[in-house]
Amino acid sequence: MEPCLQHAVADGIATVVIRNPAKRNAMTPDMWRALPPLLTRLAADPAVRALVLTGDGDTFCAGADIGSLSATYEETTGLALPAEEALAAFPKPTLAAVRGYCVGGGCQLAAACDLRFAEEGARFGITPAKLGIVYSPGSTRRLVELIGPAAAKYLLFSGELIDTDRALRTGLVDEVLPAAGLDKRVAEFTRVLVSRSQLTQAAAKEFAAVPADPGRVAYWREQARESGETGEGIAAFLGRRAPRFGWTPPAGWTPPAG
Repeated sequence: MEPCLQHAVADGIATVVIRNPAKRNAMTPDMWRALPPLLTRLAADPAVRALVLTGDGDTFCAGADIGSLSATYEETTGLALPAEEALAAFPKPTLAAVRGYCVGGGCQLAAACDLRFAEEGARFGITPAKLGIVYSPGSTRRLVELIGPAAAKYLLFSGELIDTDRALRTGLVDEVLPAAGLDKRVAEFTRVLVSRSQLTQAAAKEFAAVPADPGRVAYWREQARESGETGEGIAAFLGRRAPRFGWTPPAGWTPPAG
């Protein structure tokens, strides 16, 4: 099969699979270009309540397929940035399920997700220093906000790979699972995500991205009242039943850039 992005939707969860097994799922130019419109379609699908990004087989993504790129800054970095930003702007929870190598542009994509679960033995690295590439300001800032300036500088200055223990300590990953346990845990956790209030999740994504001004706080509180979401949550709690949340993000809504 040619390198591609595969996707499927089931039980409220969209799964996007990076597939280029001959090159450890490295992203070709066509794959980088395909990701933003794919995410746009999935974001508009009311059946989608969460998204999982993963790699085919035993590797997440080894970054950009350098052999398919020219040696220019614009092509080497310009293709990854729109894909990264589209993933960060996805209006519903996103989770990267990582096995094997998560390097370069692959780590860039994982960092753009809301959460990252990794299988023991995974390896993480951001490698522009090995290629003489200037890492983008937005990607650098996102990494610093995720793991702190010292850990970000370690990765960016050295280009060295780190293991799951160090990734967990720095906050680059949220959970580390034993071999063969990743799929089960991701399935369990995403079932939790789709059962929760999308209104709460959307407001949290916005507040986490940028400081909320009073107007936006008032907007989200009004959404909670008008939608009946809060009332349903309280009634379900008091009635000891599962809530039936119905709010969905407004068409075209995306969390602001962090």
